[in-house]
Amino acid sequence: MLLPDATLPPKHRAPATRGHAARRRALVAAALFAAVAAAGPAHAEICKYADAEGNVHYTNVAPEKGWKRLGCTNGGDSAMRGSGSAGSGARSTPTPAGFPRVDAETQRSRDDVRRKVLAEELASEQKLLAEAKSAYADGAPAALPEEKADAEKYRARIARLRQSIGLHEKNIEALKKELAAVK
Repeated sequence: MLLPDATLPPKHRAPATRGHAARRRALVAAALFAAVAAAGPAHAEICKYADAEGNVHYTNVAPEKGWKRLGCTNGGDSAMRGSGSAGSGARSTPTPAGFPRVDAETQRSRDDVRRKVLAEELASEQKLLAEAKSAYADGAPAALPEEKADAEKYRARIARLRQSIGLHEKNIEALKKELAAVK
C-alpha cells in the first residue's frame, strides 16, 4: 500500500517540484486572505497582485517589481476595484433606506443639551485649573511638613502640580474646540 507524501516522514517524501511549490504558495496565500477577511474590517488598502510566474498575492505593502496589480479593496469594502479605478479617496456612503431620521427640532434640542454639558465641563475645568495654579504658587508652594525633611518629595509634588496644570489647560482647549464645533 502506498502512503500519500503528507503522511510520510519528511526525509521519505518526494522532493517538491516547482508546481508543488507554486500550488503551496497559492494555497497559503488563499488561506491568509481568508484569515484576513474573516478577522473583520481592516483600515488598510489590500491589493491583489500577480507575480511574473502568475502566482496571486494579496498584500497591503508595495509589491516587488514586475508584479501586475489586479485590484484593491479598502478596509471593509467587499468588492475589489480594478487597477483602472480612481485613487483610494474617501467615498460618501448613502444613508440606508430604513435608517431612522431625526427632525431638525429634535437635533437642535440635542445640540443644546450637548452645548450645556460642554459648558458645564468647561466651567469645572477652569475652576480646577485656578485651584491647581493657586496650589502651584508660581512654582514655589510652601513645603508640607513631610516634605521639609525630604526635598525629593517636594520636587515630586511640584512636578505633579505642574503636570496637573498642563492637563487642565489641554482639557480647556479641547472643550473650547468642541464647543465651537457644536452647531
